Amino acid sequence: MPPQEAALPSSGVYPDLDVVVIGAGFSGLRMLYEARSRGLTARVLEAASDVGGTWYFNRYPGARTDSESWAYCFGFDKRLQEDWDWPERYPSQPQVLSYLRHVADRFDLRRDIQFDTRVRSAVFDEEHDVWVVTTERGERLVSRHLVSASGLLSVPYEPPFPRLSSFRGEWYMTARWPHEPVDFAGKRVAVIGTGASGVQLIPIVAATAARLTVFQRTANYILPARNYVLHDAQRQAIKANYDAIWEQVRRQAMGMPMNPANRVLGDVSPEEHQRILEAGWEEGGFRYFLETFDDIFVNPESNALAAEFVRNKIRTIVRDPATAELLCPKPDHPLGAKRPPLGHFYYETFNRDNVELVDVSGNAVDDITPTGVRLADGTEYEADVIVFAMGFDAMTGSLTSVDVRGRGGVTIAEKWRGGPRTHLALTVDEFPNFFMIAGPQIPFANAPVMIEPAAEWIGEAISYTREHGHTRIEPTAQAVTAYNEQCETFFNATVFPAGEKIRSWFVGANIPGKPHGVALYFGGYPNYIREVRQEAEEGFTHYRFSAVRDARPSVGVAGS
Repeated sequence: MPPQEAALPSSGVYPDLDVVVIGAGFSGLRMLYEARSRGLTARVLEAASDVGGTWYFNRYPGARTDSESWAYCFGFDKRLQEDWDWPERYPSQPQVLSYLRHVADRFDLRRDIQFDTRVRSAVFDEEHDVWVVTTERGERLVSRHLVSASGLLSVPYEPPFPRLSSFRGEWYMTARWPHEPVDFAGKRVAVIGTGASGVQLIPIVAATAARLTVFQRTANYILPARNYVLHDAQRQAIKANYDAIWEQVRRQAMGMPMNPANRVLGDVSPEEHQRILEAGWEEGGFRYFLETFDDIFVNPESNALAAEFVRNKIRTIVRDPATAELLCPKPDHPLGAKRPPLGHFYYETFNRDNVELVDVSGNAVDDITPTGVRLADGTEYEADVIVFAMGFDAMTGSLTSVDVRGRGGVTIAEKWRGGPRTHLALTVDEFPNFFMIAGPQIPFANAPVMIEPAAEWIGEAISYTREHGHTRIEPTAQAVTAYNEQCETFFNATVFPAGEKIRSWFVGANIPGKPHGVALYFGGYPNYIREVRQEAEEGFTHYRFSAVRDARPSVGVAGS
């Protein structure tokens, strides 16, 4: 962590900006648009050289969304929807990045974005009710409000192997993939990690590598994506039905353009149950558990049957019985306890002669040698290329990795020593004038549709504060405690607590030494949105407001 004295604000500070936003992905772009629409001056600080956030850095082969394109986008501007054509059901990383670049250009957002700028610290000046933000280049920005839009999956888990530098071949991280193409042809490749990134990468690497060795710690349920290219008639139909699509999204528990099943396990016969699961499997994507039975995540029996259905599919697809069993999650691993990725011929890849699966659940990867990968029992696997797909310090990492200090100098890392605690996933007590988009305790839902109402709420909160002559807004500790208890209650009503023993990032268990805590809201997207809107409509009753003397009412003209 950077030293405290490096970022202490000086006295006599007035804000130069209304809002500083950290990050220029989906969240940062939407927040900048919102700030401008409310007449606020704003500056976005982005570590990368362009917009995109997660979709700028995660450019590994095979990277694409697990949400359908027609809802993995913004809905605030109808003309934006009408003039953008998605090429596929699940857009690839280049396609999502092109979309975000288009958004930035269409709304002239780049002039308020400072690229190649990494934030070193952000300190709240209690005397003047301002945030003092210092970059790694030593620049200093002062703003009334600070918005973290750095994303839930933006800080990768670094390879923890002391001898990695001795490796004589090439090595890469999926989360920090180079801009130049990587050639796997004719090489021995090792992939460590089988989360969403590894699942997408592995079939691509297998196509050209001489030998691919996949190191798997925890088998997961990989659902078939059933991706396809959208033809003109389909794109026209999507645009013509966008109002209905967004209405679907607003009603759906995970913010997806899908309909509830309106049935549970006990409503059907065993034969009908299997037929419905088969139809969901063939539909592809998250429809397997969202449009089949509404109790899959809350009824252990319903979950167990849906999980066994997937295991039987794995045994059908993978020809070698021993490999198939290694790929099958254990019965004590409920479907969904770790986020199930979508696969693009993932299981089929293990039928190739050049692909080997190595189980490291009881024989961990111990270190990297000059020639490859060594396991705890001393077994070594030679490799020319190693790819680390080891996941992220999810939800909290983008904030705890920066020196963010609130009232009394408390850091966000100290505040969350026992796990994340927020109010509505938007604010934190002891951190006045500080907001988050896609931060800890957001709903377990489609990311872009969570971002829009968050940006709108933050804009409304800032406007309310200013219009009532205040310079400070902060949630009460009681409100934070109540929301945290609510998150725990919803979480414990599901099968997801089993994720702790299988190292799910839902509770922070994927990072050694990280505090465990409920990092997501499992009460459903519609319920969450109702709570957020109610808070604003009732005048932010769970917040305290105050004003400093000699505060400047405004710091400029929007977009200046």
